[in-house]
Amino acid sequence: MNVYSILKARFLINEDATKNWRFIVFLIGLAIIMIANTQSYERKVFKIVALNNEVKELRSEFVDRRSELMQLKMESTVSEKMLMRGIVPSPVPPQKIKVKKPEEKGFFARLWQ
Repeated sequence: MNVYSILKARFLINEDATKNWRFIVFLIGLAIIMIANTQSYERKVFKIVALNNEVKELRSEFVDRRSELMQLKMESTVSEKMLMRGIVPSPVPPQKIKVKKPEEKGFFARLWQ
């Protein structure tokens, strides 16, 4: 087979051309599958990038909200807000009350009572 017969595409019209046509159709099908696979892969990559960006935004928003909450929980902030309502902190510090659990007696100690 020389270059001239390939350029004239004689391999497509010869008597054994059906074998060549089947191979060409197979290659075209393979190419279509590869193109579809590549597009699906790229679509997934773009979705992953978008989700990563969303995660970064949500994480920064979480950090902002947490620092804002810590600011609101501070004693000075709470006392300022309560001053507006007329509630002032007590001048006497609170005392801790400890409740002692009664000592549990054993079986024999209860028996001899």
